[in-house]
Amino acid sequence: MPKTPALRKPRILLLSAYDAGSHRRWREQLVLSQPEFEWHVLALSPRFFRWRIRGNALTWLNEPLLKERWDLLLVTSMVDLASVRGFHPNLAHTPALLYMHENQFAYPASDGQHNSIDPQMVNLYSAIAAEAILFNSDWNRRSFLEGIQQLFRRLPDGVPNGTLELIAVKSRVLPVPIDDHVFLNEAERQNPEAGERLWRNGLELGPGESPLRIVWAARWEYDKGPDRLLAILQELERRAVNFQVCVLGESFRKVPEAMTTIQQQFAHRLVQFGYASSRIGYYEWLGSADVILSTALHEFQGLAVLEAVAAGCVPIVPAREAYPELFAAEYSYPDCGDDIPAEAAHAAALIEKQAMDGRGERLRGERLTVPDVQRFSLCTLKPIYKALLSEVIF
Repeated sequence: MPKTPALRKPRILLLSAYDAGSHRRWREQLVLSQPEFEWHVLALSPRFFRWRIRGNALTWLNEPLLKERWDLLLVTSMVDLASVRGFHPNLAHTPALLYMHENQFAYPASDGQHNSIDPQMVNLYSAIAAEAILFNSDWNRRSFLEGIQQLFRRLPDGVPNGTLELIAVKSRVLPVPIDDHVFLNEAERQNPEAGERLWRNGLELGPGESPLRIVWAARWEYDKGPDRLLAILQELERRAVNFQVCVLGESFRKVPEAMTTIQQQFAHRLVQFGYASSRIGYYEWLGSADVILSTALHEFQGLAVLEAVAAGCVPIVPAREAYPELFAAEYSYPDCGDDIPAEAAHAAALIEKQAMDGRGERLRGERLTVPDVQRFSLCTLKPIYKALLSEVIF
């Protein structure tokens, strides 16, 4: 009997125009977790931001892969989808799915960094051109739609009716998944003492001796609030809280002054200061901590915080951006705007609830427990991604 020909896998071309750490991890995880599809990737290095977001379609103008036939284009938020399709008419009728890791309407302004409308227009045109749009959080989706609405109000004329509504209808939320191996295993979850972090710098300590270990994991840039981190650490010191600090995250050529001050002023508290040597090492630092602290001024999903919670940390986060949809109110401290000392006092009071004195007793209040973030795990989200990819293709 003749052999039945094998079914052809749907071919997906994934475009990542600014392949920063979280974007790269998302696409690598997606390709590995969805073997039912045939994947091909085009990715540009995460530098020269303004050129990347405005010029990626030109950079790929002579790219052979864009001349081929595909069942789906999957593009990230920096990709100029409208221009890619315009430059390559063969892709005009190929379904396109836009994944919004972030949107250019919701970045806090700093030193004129986002004083051009171009990045916003690239986001807008891509959203119009795509058949479906995915956001990593509802905050991301809402701030994008609100940003478009405000932009349309400022334009003098020529805004097509129903555009905002069309974008809203084809938008939905699908987070970046947390790797399954980050989560505490079932035995650790069943044993309340397993969540206690009793190992500090290679020494097993009793509960009364163990300092509270705080981890802060973010890019070392203004929008992640390093000045607010400094203020919180100073407030904890003033309150005589027994704590350690693990500062992770990627640094760049221009290091915020607050980070330099933290390194000098809190040398006696620091157990790690800088980028983890590997992904495994990064997860080990998360797993060694009691509390994950965020001071972010903008956070579209809060993946680093979610990973730390999966590893057993209690989140202490500001009541802004994506965080209110992730965690109950007891894990949040108030957003005090420009009043950094006031915000630091609220955050320190919340952290203090997790600390113990020299006798192993809680310093104040009822201790917070680690919330469940299983809904963000890869094993939970993997079938949802598969179904949605198939839906857009077919």
